[in-house]
Amino acid sequence: MNPLESLRLAWRSIRGHKLRSALTMLGIVIGIAAVIAFVTLGASLQAGIIGDISPDDQRNLYGWAADEGAEGGPLAGAQPVFSQNDLDEVRNLEEVEAAYGYASIQTQAVSNGDEQVAQGDGLIAAGPSYVREADLREGRQFETGEREAVINPAAADQFDDPVSVGDELTLTILGGQTTTVEVVGITDTSEGLSPFEGFEASPRIYVPTDPYYAEQAAGLGVGGGDENEDADGNTSDGARYLAIVVEAHSTDDADIDGAREAATAYLESDESDASDLMSEGYAVTLQTSTELLQQLQDVLDLLQNFIVGIAAISLLVGSIGIANIMLVSVTERTREIGIMKAVGAQNRDVLGLFLTESIVLGVVGAIFGTALGLAAGYLGAWYIDLPLVYPLEYVALAVAVGILVGILAGLYPAWRAARTDPIDALRYE
Repeated sequence: MNPLESLRLAWRSIRGHKLRSALTMLGIVIGIAAVIAFVTLGASLQAGIIGDISPDDQRNLYGWAADEGAEGGPLAGAQPVFSQNDLDEVRNLEEVEAAYGYASIQTQAVSNGDEQVAQGDGLIAAGPSYVREADLREGRQFETGEREAVINPAAADQFDDPVSVGDELTLTILGGQTTTVEVVGITDTSEGLSPFEGFEASPRIYVPTDPYYAEQAAGLGVGGGDENEDADGNTSDGARYLAIVVEAHSTDDADIDGAREAATAYLESDESDASDLMSEGYAVTLQTSTELLQQLQDVLDLLQNFIVGIAAISLLVGSIGIANIMLVSVTERTREIGIMKAVGAQNRDVLGLFLTESIVLGVVGAIFGTALGLAAGYLGAWYIDLPLVYPLEYVALAVAVGILVGILAGLYPAWRAARTDPIDALRYE
């Protein structure tokens, strides 16, 4: 039998039972749609997060000291062990462009003089290059030793009268201390600038560690003080930092690895204050944003595999549905099979006819499922405000899966139809 004739007869049979055919394909549609939708959302989320890493940030190494067996994200189990002397020595290393401390200072409120709003952990102390020039919408970076700040749009717009460059803000530190800052710049986004902050949008005020961390954090006992006691009871002068940022000369892998190795070697050597202050079994970790985000990517991959597993069960149910309906179809069309064989149809013709019908059900289900999955992925990415990324390889895989499911589900019913005895078939009522 001509393949086109088999396709025409198969399509006529499917159209003759529209509701039954639609319900048969439903399992395939749901399974493939789930895979496409969640893979699209996963790819879009990854693109959105990786897209937040600017080229300048890709040369930054984010460091902290923690137990070598500690699990979790950045700063999990970290100790405040890095002194200003450590930062100065690391900054002077040949492989390092810059090095500075990082700290989140707990605050109670921020005021523009006319209005006061609550402010939690959005006061970030770091080095001037932490806020990159490319991230500034207006103004400039703050300078070390000056009472200056760069704020993000969320912090600027939290007042009835939005803050602009040149305005002064009064910060109330946790404990009641107050200090003032002059706004010298506003970033172009309200999202976090590094993995230490996270990438969610919230009000943030960026200030230099000198003077704000040295003066304010020391009084709160959060990693600073005139004298700091190490794990062996020894003391060292000056504020200690929970985290540091080390900048390589470029984004080249060799430069990044060189800066990592040189900084780690010094910080873990007997010459550093950090080695004296660290507890036994602790080590210094220095990772780039991309490496830190790989942990999130691993979670996303695990979730994606879980969803694909659930969808595979749906595809299995859908294939059983196709096999069941094809067996019913063989029974219903027993006399038709007998007539076909009586007029000269061979077993392979009957096999091809029913196998074609099964494949058509699988392919049509895959097409509808792909369309539904792409639409769901688009709506999800639009709702979450992510850049839309379509994994085209999964679209091709969906059609291939539809064909495979159709073949596997229809193979036995088609084989059974081909083996039908024509005499018994003609006598079937």
